Amino acid sequence: MRRSSLLSLLAAFLLLFAVACSGTDDTTADDSAGDDTAADDTAADDATDDAADEPADDATEEATDDADADEATEEEPADEPAADGEPIVVGIVTSTSGLLGGFGEQYLAGLEAGMDYATDGTRAVNGRPIELEIVDDGGDAEQAITAATDLVGQGVTILAGTVSSGVATQLGPFAEENDVLYISGPAASDAITGLNGHTFRSGRQSYQDVATAASLLDDVDGGSVLVFAQDSEFGAGNVAAVEAVLGDTVGSVDSLLVPLNTSEFTPFAQQVIDAAPDLLFVAWAGDTAPAMWQALEQQGVPEAVTVATGLADRAVWPVYAAGVEFLSHYFAEAPDTEANAALVEAVPDADLFTPDGFVAAQMIVQALTEGSPDDTASMIAALEGWEFEAPKGTQTIRASDHAMLQPMFTASLEGDAATLLDTLEPEAVAPPEAG
Repeated sequence: MRRSSLLSLLAAFLLLFAVACSGTDDTTADDSAGDDTAADDTAADDATDDAADEPADDATEEATDDADADEATEEEPADEPAADGEPIVVGIVTSTSGLLGGFGEQYLAGLEAGMDYATDGTRAVNGRPIELEIVDDGGDAEQAITAATDLVGQGVTILAGTVSSGVATQLGPFAEENDVLYISGPAASDAITGLNGHTFRSGRQSYQDVATAASLLDDVDGGSVLVFAQDSEFGAGNVAAVEAVLGDTVGSVDSLLVPLNTSEFTPFAQQVIDAAPDLLFVAWAGDTAPAMWQALEQQGVPEAVTVATGLADRAVWPVYAAGVEFLSHYFAEAPDTEANAALVEAVPDADLFTPDGFVAAQMIVQALTEGSPDDTASMIAALEGWEFEAPKGTQTIRASDHAMLQPMFTASLEGDAATLLDTLEPEAVAPPEAG
């Protein structure tokens, strides 16, 4: 009896030990691999049968396997490496102060939203985080070149930004001289297109503005056109664009260029009345626009002359005179695209130049994904001919001269509400190839 009792106790002990060991392993396996109940029961039976052999060794091996499984589960997927590589610094040189500071802020808001969109929120490419170093150029070319020189000295190989045409036309040659990629921002001068092989643009250009405006005009054939603009690279570019687009169909193209530091516009509005053109094309940028439009309305210009202009940022909408016809680079209600929905969700007050920053981010990510920050030629090749879906719709970087082919819009305005009239396809407003 005593021997039988001892054997029974020993068997019970071994059974409890074996079940305890197999139970620990099964729990771990459930957490890490999701085995089913039948598999657990089988494992427990096997463990009980083998308990008299090497239960401790089996348990140790299974625990090690389970720990490896848990560790593998916690690792990043192989196709999405952790963004723990060396950061890629991108230099952003644009106005955040001065006459065009508001435009620069729109651009930067779009840039941040576009960076999230283009990287699916990772802000990284190939495991390397992208860092944006933002410098204010104040709308001054010399200040911009100083900033760009400092950035390149730090090892930056991508520069982007500026809303000033005068700045962009200086940064382009700088980029070529220093073998870095440059992506201009909202700056509209046609001279940026085809400037050199290192220079691209994320916004539209003056020719596209004027070609869009031409679609609104039916009654100026053989008549006179007066371009009313600021005395700047941007203003001169618009004069040239009007001559290029309308020169063959109108009798004459003249210009009235206003100094940038002007604050009293009544005398210039009176000059428009005196000139009595058949069409007044207004090209204006910056925070003096409300005062300028107020002066034109007070002097009766919209009643006396057909006026065409670009739909500016929303702050200007309430001061537009009645009867003005609008071309539009962008307003948030115009495009119906996935990218625009993402932009407006990220930037609810998306404005005129917000998409230019968004597109710049898409271009930066494309250049880094298909090229290398250590090889400027590879980044240029990654952008040339690239077709992609932007907030405005399908856009293409023309390989020959880096023109940004894109849709344009026409609009009507009532108070602070804009309505889309028409969408012009990229080919309808494409600028001639720069030679």
